[in-house]
Amino acid sequence: MGGVLHCESVPLPEIARRFGTPCYVYSAAALDEAWREFRAALAGRDALVCYAVKANSNLAILARFARLGAGFDIVSGGELARVQASGGDCSRVVFSGVGKSEGELRQALETGILCFNVESAAELSRIERVAEAARRPAPIALRVNPDVDPLTHPYISTGLRTNKFGVPIEEAAELYLHASRSPHLRVIGIACHIGSQLLDPAPMLEASGKVLDFVLRLERDGIRLEHIDLGGGLGIRYREETPPPIAEFLAPVAALFAQRPERLLFEPGRRLVGNAGVLLTRVEYLKPGAKRSFAVVDAAMNDLVRPALYDAWHDIAAVAPRPGPAAVYDIVGPVCESGDFLGTARTLALAEGDLLAVMSAGAYGMSMSSNYNTRPRPAEVLVEGGAVRLVRRRETLADLLGPEQAPDETGISEP
Repeated sequence: MGGVLHCESVPLPEIARRFGTPCYVYSAAALDEAWREFRAALAGRDALVCYAVKANSNLAILARFARLGAGFDIVSGGELARVQASGGDCSRVVFSGVGKSEGELRQALETGILCFNVESAAELSRIERVAEAARRPAPIALRVNPDVDPLTHPYISTGLRTNKFGVPIEEAAELYLHASRSPHLRVIGIACHIGSQLLDPAPMLEASGKVLDFVLRLERDGIRLEHIDLGGGLGIRYREETPPPIAEFLAPVAALFAQRPERLLFEPGRRLVGNAGVLLTRVEYLKPGAKRSFAVVDAAMNDLVRPALYDAWHDIAAVAPRPGPAAVYDIVGPVCESGDFLGTARTLALAEGDLLAVMSAGAYGMSMSSNYNTRPRPAEVLVEGGAVRLVRRRETLADLLGPEQAPDETGISEP
């Protein structure tokens, strides 16, 4: 379209003009297509796709998935409140995470979630106490740790013996026996999640095989389950990765459980939203140097932390490519850290004021953003065809300062 990047039929410069930069821009068509691909891959199978809210928790995105029939995977009481606010069905929510507080457990029990994915013996005891006090049995699954290498970045590996997540699979049988005998617990499932940005189906298949063996052991002990939760973590293309189609990725696992009566649960996040979003940013300064040249933009590590945190690659494209000689730039932000970069060694023809699109920013972008350096977080917009909707306004300094209170001259503040 005239050499200018668009989101669906809307030119990105028009979005920048209306909403400013930095700005997250999401495509409704891309969200819908990713969801349809998951559902098609699981057609004919009793399965529930629980979107991992942590990937992108904007209410408009949650509401869209809720209308499409999604369940939700949450890891906090705040995420549960978001599901409720978006119109999501709490009876399709699984609650994961290693540090659930008593308040969060009570909140989730009261709302009637589908299941707690229990990550330790201590958590199981806490849930039992909360359920006893509430006089309401708690539905539980143990998240077992199968000690399988997911072949991904160590910070997003969750299924090895050295990770903090889940119960070692060899210790889970005793906990299941205890839970099955408790009047305050209702054993309904088993869960397993080995990591994120998975590109090879082999580790998930290996973990699934261990889970199936354990399910058969539980059956021999008289414990039958309603569902088997195999987690998510399916990867996307950021640079040169070639993730297989969802149907191809899930086919070996689906075949493994083809004769089982339990419902299968999956918890995708990145695969549903990652390539549906970009971070739109503007060049503030060009700073040439003898050894390195920098393009200083108005987005920073507080807006998109993945490059600084994981040394993650995001393609960066000029929104309106200009003719002329290109140069090699590090794309950096205004934050006072040497680690504040969105990309290094990018060859671009740039001038001050140009717009850049940081690609594949729909997952773990806004949801991991912060106010470091007292920087208000970006706006978020959702594009559907030719329509653009502001789904989160840009924060203001008043938003940031409002909750704080300076002491009076005596050093004492009223509570």
